[in-house]
Amino acid sequence: MSLLRLPPLLARNRRLLLGSLVALPLALLIVASMVAAVLWQQLPALDRLTDYQPKEPLRIFSADGVLIGEFGSERRRFVPLSEIPKPLQDALLAVEDTDFWNHPGLDVSGIVRALWRNLTHRGPRHGASTITQQLARDTYLSKEQTWSRKAVEALLALKMERELSKAQILEIYMNQIFMGNRAYGFAAASERYFGKRLEQLSTAEIALLVGLPKDPVRLNPVTHLERAKRRQAVVLERLAAVGLISPGEVDVAKATPLLIKRPKRMSSIADHAAEMVRAEVVARYGEDAYARGLQVTTTLLSEEQVAAQQGLRRALFDLERRQAYRGAEGQFPIGPADAEPDEEAVDAAFNKHPDLGELRAALVLQLDKSQAELLLSDGQRVRLAAAAMRPLLVTPKEPSRRVQRGSVVRLLPVGKDWAISQAPEAEGAVVSLDPSTGAIRALVGGFDFARGQFNHVTQAYRQPGSSFKPFVYSAAIEIGAWEGTEVSDEPVTYGDWSPKNYDGKYEPSLTLRQALARSKNMVTIRLLDHLGVARVRSWAAQFGLEEARQPQNLTLALGSGAVTPLQMAQAYSAFAAGGKVPAVQLIDKVSDAQGQVLWQATPTEPKQAISERNAFMTAQLLAAVTREGTGARASALLNRWDLYGKTGTTNDAMDAWFVGFQATRTAAVWIGYPTPRSLGERETGGGLALPVWVSTMAAALKGVPVSPLSPPAEGLVQQGEAWFYEELAGDLALKRIGPEPSAEPASAPENAGASAPP
Repeated sequence: MSLLRLPPLLARNRRLLLGSLVALPLALLIVASMVAAVLWQQLPALDRLTDYQPKEPLRIFSADGVLIGEFGSERRRFVPLSEIPKPLQDALLAVEDTDFWNHPGLDVSGIVRALWRNLTHRGPRHGASTITQQLARDTYLSKEQTWSRKAVEALLALKMERELSKAQILEIYMNQIFMGNRAYGFAAASERYFGKRLEQLSTAEIALLVGLPKDPVRLNPVTHLERAKRRQAVVLERLAAVGLISPGEVDVAKATPLLIKRPKRMSSIADHAAEMVRAEVVARYGEDAYARGLQVTTTLLSEEQVAAQQGLRRALFDLERRQAYRGAEGQFPIGPADAEPDEEAVDAAFNKHPDLGELRAALVLQLDKSQAELLLSDGQRVRLAAAAMRPLLVTPKEPSRRVQRGSVVRLLPVGKDWAISQAPEAEGAVVSLDPSTGAIRALVGGFDFARGQFNHVTQAYRQPGSSFKPFVYSAAIEIGAWEGTEVSDEPVTYGDWSPKNYDGKYEPSLTLRQALARSKNMVTIRLLDHLGVARVRSWAAQFGLEEARQPQNLTLALGSGAVTPLQMAQAYSAFAAGGKVPAVQLIDKVSDAQGQVLWQATPTEPKQAISERNAFMTAQLLAAVTREGTGARASALLNRWDLYGKTGTTNDAMDAWFVGFQATRTAAVWIGYPTPRSLGERETGGGLALPVWVSTMAAALKGVPVSPLSPPAEGLVQQGEAWFYEELAGDLALKRIGPEPSAEPASAPENAGASAPP
């Protein structure tokens, strides 16, 4: 017997063993194929990819194309593959899927390596997902690490490769993948983190973005910059290893500072206006408006909007500087002084006290009599010397607001330095519009939308003060008065009410021109007394001021009713536009994601409130206000003589106004505390609101030639420099309204209320 021949029993076992080694894998393959066949039939249709419609947010633009608002759960910018820079595409594939253009959707060798690694090592499971698999998981599946999910993911990847081209898969992936901070796709992430378009990215920035898909939460450069930079370094080394960049470029990129943008609201110059648009669009198109990629073009002009916003903020900061320092906004336990501040406490502090535009929240790290160290929300540390930090050492009225380690205070940039500040307690509103069409060109509803969403332009009903007086004068013109009509300016008492002139000075009589220019209360009260309260209330209602909100007594002359800034801008537009009150318009058109117009605004015929001749004559009185009266500073600052307007300051300086116009623009400005209280005994509409109006109008009238209003073609006659109704000129014109000097004035209703300054 040969030594190599096995015994029959052993030979038979050997055949069984060999048969088993062949049959078992074959059986497993058959079972796997059957399971795959069943799963294949259950795979979802790929309509979401073959007809890719990314969830793009609702975007709101100014008339000149500036993005002013974005609403939606996902920040996304869809960019065709042909417009995505090739270096970015190559870098992504080098890191995530080197063999992308050749494999069928799966990296078989990578799967085997990952499987062996997972079977032989403990710890986190390794994967070998291709870009196709990642897209399948991101679009259709969860991220749980189970064999069944991986199997479905692999089959989906194979199906996607059958029904989509490689270019389609890469294009969708680069626009769809989550990149942290609510940003989806590389274009949105580029804007979110760097404020740049894709073509503007440097090698260092490309490497950082390419590293994010691995773990967009833990690698978020806003919250975990050092971790993101370590991942960036790995990506750069990989790019050098495959020959996309040189070792020298790796060193340069690693040394390049990463200027990460602080996360902030996308809408920053017109938050209240954007919210108005959002509400209207959602009411029209439903909740789907947040994902359809609708693009809304408003009537706002970005330069004018910025000027209005900055003007209001500057005025509120100036007012705040005249107030006492109130101390810390909040207190947070950030740990002992000899240790780094607790990260959770720091996050809580900045979440509760966000930056308000240029007014930065700052967390106090160290404080003594010689210096202070503060931390800003973007991680920057600021050191203040003794002179700059002096307000922090003041003992506040409330002990809980004492500044110490862990306190939140406010800083304002002053050139290259910082100054201690505080959030203004006062609020304000600015609105400007085209008086002929009603198109809103600027709308600022408050100091900062992050602090309060209440829109003071449309929702705040406040006393207009002396800015109401032009409506009384307009009513007087309608019965034959003209700029030279005289009215007594002497003190008068009505029952228990003894109103006063703001300046405390009185004269026997003044002309209408003189009285309005100097905002004399006694003249306006006597005009109202002569006309009758009911007539003036009805007359003001023709301008759009709600009659029910105006008092039924003589305090109406001093603007003791209630109006909104938008109503005042519309009402004054009648004086600029031939007596017509325009219907306001904020939305010009709505387009879909492809740019097709879904809705276009159509002009609305304005309402004829008063005659063209009345509007012109009243405007001439308002011109005197801005040339020689309480609003003369406006003409001086703008160096124009085609301006018309009126200051307004209510009783005890609770509200400050300036409302005025030029032939092409009307604007109204209001400043006051949300809960009415005095702004300060020296505060007036001319001092607080007028500079904001000037700032807004400077932008609105940039390049606009001086163009005073022209008289109507008929209905008026001119004698000297004065204008008259043609049927009431000469001897028929009213020479005087009310009693002669020293005569007893007529009585007024009881409980008429208090007086008000101009």
